[in-house]
Amino acid sequence: MKKLVSIFLSFCMIFAFGTNAFAEGISISAKSAILVERTTGRVLFEYEADKPVPPASITKIMTLLLVMEAIENKKLSFETEITASEHACSMGGSQIWLEPGEVLTVHELLKAAAIASANDASVALAEAVSGSEEAFVELMNQRAAELGMENTVFKNCTGLDAEGHVSTARDIAKMSAALLSHEKIKEYSTVWMDSLRNGETELTNTNKLVRFYKGCTGLKTGSTDEAGCCLAASAERDGMELVSVTLGSPNTDERFASGRKLLDYGFANFAVVKPVPPEEELYEVPVSHGVSEFVTPVFEEPETYLLPKGQENLIEQKVTLSETLEAPVEKGRVIGKVSVYLNGGEIGEYNITAKEGVEKMSFLAALKILFLEAVSTK
Repeated sequence: MKKLVSIFLSFCMIFAFGTNAFAEGISISAKSAILVERTTGRVLFEYEADKPVPPASITKIMTLLLVMEAIENKKLSFETEITASEHACSMGGSQIWLEPGEVLTVHELLKAAAIASANDASVALAEAVSGSEEAFVELMNQRAAELGMENTVFKNCTGLDAEGHVSTARDIAKMSAALLSHEKIKEYSTVWMDSLRNGETELTNTNKLVRFYKGCTGLKTGSTDEAGCCLAASAERDGMELVSVTLGSPNTDERFASGRKLLDYGFANFAVVKPVPPEEELYEVPVSHGVSEFVTPVFEEPETYLLPKGQENLIEQKVTLSETLEAPVEKGRVIGKVSVYLNGGEIGEYNITAKEGVEKMSFLAALKILFLEAVSTK
């Protein structure tokens, strides 16, 4: 009980101040870290989360995001064939050893980038989206600004060490959440082993949690001399998806241990809840001087709430609905609200709207109604 009260008070702090106190009892080996619930954006843990550091191959989360958006916008398709350039083939580090002029599809290159963190595949994808890596990097920085990544500057699309190429745990969590909103990416980020070139090139996921952590949905590892060992890990259980970012761990074992520890903390202590609208409390609202006497109310979609474990069934809802309306009433007009409470405190609300419009009664409208009634009685 004492632990539950402590968790609830921490939640209240998050809600009241929009930030999170350092979570007690968590010791991780990283220079900076953050744990976020993806759908609500709530921060459950943070440590030096706004400290700019080299992000290594976690950079590729933005590369993958822009490729997925290009596919969504019909600029590319998964079947689009891409011819490898000399520049793409010149990348060092992790790679699939592309040859200049070699042709692979977007689907194949996505596998290489998402599973094996291939730098050459990432550059080939970038060139397909923007024409050159330089133009693609401009797009990366533009998208970062749109996502509110205030402390991020990209210099390349791979994460290879470059002066001024930096990001933060908080910023990486933001772009990770954006990428995970594309469900299709999980068909790549959750794969443990695959292959290319008719089985000649084996791909093994650099993220061990994909194989060993229940509900893991990805997402990306990174490691360079300057960055140390980095991990953006995501996992989903019982409708809650968490994103854990740890940067600058001293070795690969520590980065996975730290990522697992943060995810374990989130799943053990929190749950997401979407209130079920109280349909039984709705009634048709009378309309004065309208062509119809009533309007039907409908609930808007409630938002999702992040709660301490054990509090899921303590949500209460109060319906406030207009007693009468004056025509005209527009379809979709807000005619009431539902207040959401937890332990007596209001934590949110969602609207009740008019299902249909009701025009104001006029002479012509009255004649039309009389005519239709006459026809229906024949």
